[in-house]
Amino acid sequence: MPFIVERDEFNGFFTALRDMGYEIIGPRVRDSVIVYDRLDSVDDLPIGMTEQQEKGVYRLRKRDDGALFGYTVGPHSWKMYLFPPRIRLFTAERHDNNLKIVEEQYNEKRLAFVGVRACELHAIQIQDRVFLNGTFKDPVYEKQRKNVFILAVNCTVSSSTCFCTSMNTGPMVGSGYDLVVTEVLKPRHQFLVDVGTSLGHELLSKVKHREASSEEVEHALSMVEENARAMSMMGRRRIDTKNIKELLYSSYESKHWDDVAERCLACANCTMVCPTCFCSTMEDVVDLKGEHAERWRLWDSCFSDEFTYIHGSTVRRSRGAKYRQWITHKLASWIDQFGTSGCVGCGRCITWCPVGIDITEEVKALQQGYAADR
Repeated sequence: MPFIVERDEFNGFFTALRDMGYEIIGPRVRDSVIVYDRLDSVDDLPIGMTEQQEKGVYRLRKRDDGALFGYTVGPHSWKMYLFPPRIRLFTAERHDNNLKIVEEQYNEKRLAFVGVRACELHAIQIQDRVFLNGTFKDPVYEKQRKNVFILAVNCTVSSSTCFCTSMNTGPMVGSGYDLVVTEVLKPRHQFLVDVGTSLGHELLSKVKHREASSEEVEHALSMVEENARAMSMMGRRRIDTKNIKELLYSSYESKHWDDVAERCLACANCTMVCPTCFCSTMEDVVDLKGEHAERWRLWDSCFSDEFTYIHGSTVRRSRGAKYRQWITHKLASWIDQFGTSGCVGCGRCITWCPVGIDITEEVKALQQGYAADR
């Protein structure tokens, strides 16, 4: 049963979450970008802000209203809190001839993610498969994931780089949330709220609310549906996912990779902002006396030479080979590994590529080249 929370009561979610012991993480403006960071109140949200996003372009813009969630996504993704960019795994101490190894104790926090979009929720669920559903579970990820409250948001706006509709990941939130809200600005500023878990029901019970009328439900959902139709219009970005795995596997020797290599900087921006990429490396640090050592896990990228360095040589030297590896894994071999695509259509890799490489255009070029060869 959907409920209504008025705009003036929305800060009640923040108060209730803090009372339940959660540290609130959500969108806020910092350095002219909307990032995810700690929030103390509703006033920390990017109120009345939106973004202009194009290939290699990100600009904040003022809206003519007081929307709390009138933006789409910035460079951050929630994986930075579940799969930290840098974390110490253990330390080792040597005293005389004795070696003592101490594993790091992970002090997980109770985190409340506020403002999670449908594509991002799919990304979290994809990383759940990677870190939790295999033969081995990642202990850092597992401990933190169990202590996360998710307040999701249905998208009523989209950026030009969004293509979640073609990936079946949005703009409507499907599952995996505790609460999901749809922001309605007219005729009055309020939020349609759906409950996903008993924990979500507990939180909502602490915030002033009422049952939503059928008209209010229909109006809110129509805004999300209208956004979905706008993203599906001709001329908007999309990926035709039919037989995409076979397409990528059959395009290994395509000359198109040479064209990509001329543009790609191998800077790894696409993998750093991607909400599903999970490549990492290990770094050992030893003091000058050789008495203290630490092992750290850090984010890495398939675009770095060091990532594929094996026994004196780098496996993928050219930028074309590196991009081919990334897009083939993301859209093809990921399906073989985890039963799903590794792309959720958030568009971050398009926006934050300094030379404007567009994954949707690259797939289309490969499809056209494949069709021409047949």
